[in-house]
Amino acid sequence: MFWAGRDSLAEMKSLGVRCGQLGIPGGMELNAGAASAWKADLGRERFTLVTVFAAYNGESYADIPTVARTVGFIPEATRRLREQRTKDLSDFAAALEVGSIACHIGCVPEDPAHPDYIAVREMVRRVCDHAAAQGQTFALETGQESADVLLRFFQDVDRPNLRINFDPANMILYGSGDPIEALRLLAPHVISVHCKDGDWPPRDVPGALGTERPLGQGAVGIERFVQTLREIGFRGTLNVEREAEDQQQRLSDMRDAVQLLNRLARR
Repeated sequence: MFWAGRDSLAEMKSLGVRCGQLGIPGGMELNAGAASAWKADLGRERFTLVTVFAAYNGESYADIPTVARTVGFIPEATRRLREQRTKDLSDFAAALEVGSIACHIGCVPEDPAHPDYIAVREMVRRVCDHAAAQGQTFALETGQESADVLLRFFQDVDRPNLRINFDPANMILYGSGDPIEALRLLAPHVISVHCKDGDWPPRDVPGALGTERPLGQGAVGIERFVQTLREIGFRGTLNVEREAEDQQQRLSDMRDAVQLLNRLARR
């Protein structure tokens, strides 16, 4: 996965990949000119996008309480703007001829009667309907709630084009469950995956997130993850995601991750 404004297509191709997910920062203009420029670049580089991924202004991943307050569709004050932003992203993706959009919707409450649960459920339904009109799926990213809670919410939304973007590291970083068990539970709905790694949150720091690690160096167990993808019949792309403050280190870690996945794919 790479980000508009931070990563270039040439950098991504230098890692040995020819397809992936494009992350769109909250401040990027989603106008016809931007779509035309991206479409031209993708065609020139012969690079295929499989998903366009939304981020939103004002989000912070400092710790779990901050995520709950700021990320996705949960904060009431930004819902209307973020709903329109997500629909605009769908239109942008359609202009690029990409059939899937995705985002973090935030920490879904466990109680289906909670006002935030109900409001976000209705918001997801509206985004799904907008995406469906474009022939697109809308994928929810895993990790900020348990797989059981996500599955119940998924079923409650009840839209045929709703899907899941499965990130095994997020299950660990948020302490929300074993990623392999979660993958097996959510398997029928998984349309895309992130290959990312990390360690569990420290037990002595309430609300802390776990620590992201280079692929193969954290608690995910990437070999088992790839094998489980085979067992459930997943045939999509393996999208490397890596966040690091130093860009050169990030690209180096992504290159190593691509090589690791290539080795695992040949087994």
